[in-house]
Amino acid sequence: MTDNPQSSNYALPHIGGLEAYVPGEQPGNNEWIKLNTNENPYPPSPVVGEAIQRESETVRLYPNPKSAPLREAIADKFGLQAAQVIVGNGSDDILNLLTRCFCGRGRAAGTTRPSYSLYPALCGIQDGDLIQIPFARDMELPVDEIAASGANIFFLTSPNTPTGVGFSTERIAEALESFSGLLVVDEAYADFANVNAVPLLARYSNLVITRSFSKSYGLAGMRVGYGLASEEVIDLLDRVRDSYNVNSLSQAAALAALGDWQYYRGVIFQIVETRDNYIGELREMDWFTYPSQANFLFTEPRDGNGRSGAEIARGLVEFLKERKILVRYFGGDTLTDSFVRISIGTEEQMKTFMETIESWQKSSA
Repeated sequence: MTDNPQSSNYALPHIGGLEAYVPGEQPGNNEWIKLNTNENPYPPSPVVGEAIQRESETVRLYPNPKSAPLREAIADKFGLQAAQVIVGNGSDDILNLLTRCFCGRGRAAGTTRPSYSLYPALCGIQDGDLIQIPFARDMELPVDEIAASGANIFFLTSPNTPTGVGFSTERIAEALESFSGLLVVDEAYADFANVNAVPLLARYSNLVITRSFSKSYGLAGMRVGYGLASEEVIDLLDRVRDSYNVNSLSQAAALAALGDWQYYRGVIFQIVETRDNYIGELREMDWFTYPSQANFLFTEPRDGNGRSGAEIARGLVEFLKERKILVRYFGGDTLTDSFVRISIGTEEQMKTFMETIESWQKSSA
């Protein structure tokens, strides 16, 4: 068989112009300090491995198609009905289902900017228009602009990524009151925050909340996420969901993790304590750092001469990478291109990071 150089012509016309989502760099070995993808630096609860081992004996069978036991456990956790819960292959899967159902030609999606860069990619797959509302540097939630956006579905990360800023329940309620479409509050980092939007589900049928087991539960490699919404919305999402979208090992792992909140409460406390300590250290260095409610920091570095800006931030990222420390840089936007995002690691990793920053500042003075 010979290659057909024209095979791309069979694709839908808009696909060739799509910009795919670019995840954070994943090195191929453990020699690196990974502070770039917001993974949990601590291992999952021991009960997770035990549950996976037990479930491994049944992998010849198809998994529960609706992840029904996990839906019920999540519903119990939040005082909801199982019909208000959907489980997916990571929360990205739920975001994909929402976009399939509510975004397309003539049905625009909206996001803030900056925000999770997967949203534009999902909207592009649907060939839908994307409306982006920029944040000001103070990161105040632009409620009036969201209401006037005309979007059919609007994605709001709270806490925001990449800044880590969280939005109050009152401000999100104002947005729900004034916005005529479906508001998706992406709460991937909610367990590290002071408040969340779950109490609003009882009052607003146009609210959807998405969450992940990747961050606080340390199950990024298992790919489990979920959505909370009205029964009507969940029913629509189930109609476009893949039949077996979450494998049996992942379902077992998530169920076990959900049942050991005492362990995870300690892990979350440690991450939050480390986060807040290093926010203080960076601010003492006169680095503007947002008040994070997530498991990462967003900070504006200054070199040894007190200079900041996009070139300075990129230089720090490269300096760290040469020393096998990965952080995340978000160029292309005036609000983010002078900043770096730093995932919270172990205390040892964070100390190494800070020592390397001190070395960078001395070398740039």
